[in-house]
Amino acid sequence: MKCIAYSQFGQASEVLFAQELSRPVPQTNEVLIKLSFSGVNPSDAKARLGNRPGISEPEFDLIIPNSDGSGIITSVGAKVDPSRVGEKVWVWNGQWERAFGTAAEFISLPSSQAVKIPNGMSLETGACLGIPGLTAAYCTLGDGSLKGKTILVSGGSGSVANIAIQLAKWSGATVVATGSKSNFEQIASAGADHIFNYNDPELPNKILRLFPT
Repeated sequence: MKCIAYSQFGQASEVLFAQELSRPVPQTNEVLIKLSFSGVNPSDAKARLGNRPGISEPEFDLIIPNSDGSGIITSVGAKVDPSRVGEKVWVWNGQWERAFGTAAEFISLPSSQAVKIPNGMSLETGACLGIPGLTAAYCTLGDGSLKGKTILVSGGSGSVANIAIQLAKWSGATVVATGSKSNFEQIASAGADHIFNYNDPELPNKILRLFPT
């Protein structure tokens, strides 16, 4: 299979290279996915640059980067329901504590890390759900339902923040969000009830006026 890989830390233009490797074989409790899209996160770039605390050299001789992605299951290992073959899935933690991530034609990983994509969702959207989606879910719903509560989401057009707005609204919260004026429409489409310019010097007072005592 074709992939993009690196074997030393550094800038992308200096250390990434194309590589041909054997197609992985799914092991027990794993699925093999033909990847359609690979999602790149800041954490992937930091790992490739060697910016993770306490890590001075790559953990593996050869690394295929990127933890998020999407594609179609083409085969399964032992103890995985064969009916999963043909499923459209999104992938999370594809390269976390593993050598080979999603910047490749195929990835084999635990079945639980390949989540079925519902009807109506594109593979492109699926590739964006891993780190941003799980982070947003933990931050908004980690302590339970937000029904009847009011939350503030800063920088509402960012990947994590935008999903957080959607999850908070789904959970029944009133959402106050900040962002630049050019992104107000995008933030509103995610479901924010009140949107403010993040660099407005009157921002704190305007937010407080929403909730008079």
